[in-house]
Amino acid sequence: MLSLLLPVIVLMTAPASAQVPAAPDTASQAVIVTTGEAVLQRAPDRAWVTIAAENRARTPAEAQRANAEAMSAVTDRIKAAGIPSDAVQTVGYELQPEFDYANGRQTLRDYVARNRLEARVEPLERLGQIIGAAVGSGATTVSGIRFDLKDRDSAEREALSRAVADAVARGQAAAAGAHVTIDRVMRIEEQRDVAIPQPRPVAMMARQTVEAAPAVPIEAGQIEIRARVVVTTTIK
Repeated sequence: MLSLLLPVIVLMTAPASAQVPAAPDTASQAVIVTTGEAVLQRAPDRAWVTIAAENRARTPAEAQRANAEAMSAVTDRIKAAGIPSDAVQTVGYELQPEFDYANGRQTLRDYVARNRLEARVEPLERLGQIIGAAVGSGATTVSGIRFDLKDRDSAEREALSRAVADAVARGQAAAAGAHVTIDRVMRIEEQRDVAIPQPRPVAMMARQTVEAAPAVPIEAGQIEIRARVVVTTTIK
């Protein structure tokens, strides 16, 4: 039986192995490598803002209690203004002593408690109102305003598509200049930044007294979505 089956196996396997395509070898092919870029400008539709309260007292407990009361009032006020609970997050808390230095001596002055939260604001038109409400209810610092898109992924994909089209068009132009023709795209590499640049933060604002604060005028402007790719194409 083995002598009868062996020729059949050889005849069946040999053609199959002959049909396996060879892996493309770009090192032996003439290629064009081009870089493509795209920049989209979009009006932001959401923002984040950092709101803080700072309180001083003679004892740690007094400073902590005063700060808790101030921050609770701020949180209640911005939630009443339309910020949901899941859009508010504590991002920092500090309680530490402060000293005076005179004649080479260190003297305890008081204790300071600081509490910082970050609020996500949408729609964007509420941002000025939220800042005014926070400051009017006891916040002493507002900082780090940054803008973004709710559907950022869609904008990034569009920018990426345009960047690839730009790289291919550059490759075709280079091929035409060399009197050759683009055959096919061999490789597309996206060049992603480690850190996505954010819009510049608004300057810090501080208030020493709690008073009714008007809505703050905020100009969101435009944000940029960038994409960059490297495309390798073969020529013929």
